[in-house]
Amino acid sequence: MSQTLEAPIETASPARRAIPIWLAIIAASLPMFMSTLDNLVMTNALPTIRLDLGASVEELQWFVNAYTLSFAAFILMAAALGDRFGRRTVFVAGILLFTVASVFSALSTEPWMLIAARAAQGLGGAAIMPLSLTLLVGSVSEKFRPLAIGVWGGISGLGVALGPLIGGAVVEGWNWEAIFWLNVPVGIVAVPLALLALPNTFGARLRADVAGLLLVGVGVLGLVYGIVRGNDAGWDSFEVIASLGLGAVLIAAFIAWENRTPTPLLPLRLFRDRSFSIANVIGLTFSFGVFGAIFILIQFLQIVQGYSPLEAGVMTMPWTLAPMVVAPLAGLIAPRVGTRLLIIVGLLLQATGLYWFAATMSATVTYPQMLPAFIFAGIGMGMVFAPLSTAVLATMKSADHAKASGTNATVREVGVALGIAVLTAIFVGAGGQLTPTDYVDAAIPAIAVGASALLLSAIIALALPSGRAGRTSPAETAPAPSI
Repeated sequence: MSQTLEAPIETASPARRAIPIWLAIIAASLPMFMSTLDNLVMTNALPTIRLDLGASVEELQWFVNAYTLSFAAFILMAAALGDRFGRRTVFVAGILLFTVASVFSALSTEPWMLIAARAAQGLGGAAIMPLSLTLLVGSVSEKFRPLAIGVWGGISGLGVALGPLIGGAVVEGWNWEAIFWLNVPVGIVAVPLALLALPNTFGARLRADVAGLLLVGVGVLGLVYGIVRGNDAGWDSFEVIASLGLGAVLIAAFIAWENRTPTPLLPLRLFRDRSFSIANVIGLTFSFGVFGAIFILIQFLQIVQGYSPLEAGVMTMPWTLAPMVVAPLAGLIAPRVGTRLLIIVGLLLQATGLYWFAATMSATVTYPQMLPAFIFAGIGMGMVFAPLSTAVLATMKSADHAKASGTNATVREVGVALGIAVLTAIFVGAGGQLTPTDYVDAAIPAIAVGASALLLSAIIALALPSGRAGRTSPAETAPAPSI
């Protein structure tokens, strides 16, 4: 039987109270920017890395999914460890691990080395994401808290938006290794900043749910591994059937364990809330469709159409940068029209964009022909991000906000991994290869499946509460960063 020991939150010293608010914002947001930037930076560099390391399409998936899966599996545990050992302590440890893993990523000369380093990066990122906002909120006065949260959300969103552009510029101007070397000076600066500007607060010191972590981590890994290996090993092979079966059994065991342990990694009681449950299903299908399609489309621009990494990054800017403008506007009008309406319209716009890609994709398609799809997808994504985060917390007690947000982030990351695995499996199963002549015909059905996932997500969103003014508090509408 575990013991619950409530540790007092560290009281800010006079010196700490004198820390300027802008310094606290930078200290919390800079590591967040670093970790969010690495998501789409990596995606845009995949064609170049493939040629340099001689990687297969299966290994390309693991370059992304190794990060995503370790991030998803560890994020809730990282928050719990922060409560027990000090949030700043775990936050700084995450920065250090992410920085060291970036060095090993840059030094990788074989695909397996990069996969292992990316998995370590994911562990570091999992400690950074949930704790950065918690530490920021605890280091500024209530008066300036909305401003600080808004700036934090904007900076984390900027990391996602600029990922393809910065990745393209770095890969084209230097080499793919440079996208990881860039993290090193950021990490070196971020550690002393965090120690100087952020308080080392504590939460409930609960026993760590290691069993739950292992069950869900290995379970999801088994499912993704089976999907990735399906085309090469054969869907009826022992390797694939055993992997999928083991994954399903472990996920079921995880649910059973979480239902009986006194200190669950994921409190299942949260799913009794309709808004929370439906919002998480939407988060899963949304991430599945969008990021699985991005994985296919980024490589289409470079492999088939011959654009450079920088050119591909510039071409996708209407998609990646639109949420920076649309998301704040969506947050302003959400109390009047309701989060449900915004989410449904946003998902439908994204589905329209992906169906447009599937209908027009060819080796000779021009950028003006693709531009409406990028715009639809970008506006739609901006309309979903903040309202979906609000829907997750809409009727949650304040004491459950951290677990609820962490759960939503975990579900979205699992959706990313499954989307990349499934859409790539469809691509390979349709005869797709990473060559200009054997790419398009197989990419079309894969992207169409991603669009269909978004359409399904819009249908599911009909079951959400309306989410008009009066259902949420301002504190509950803080934006959650995307992948």
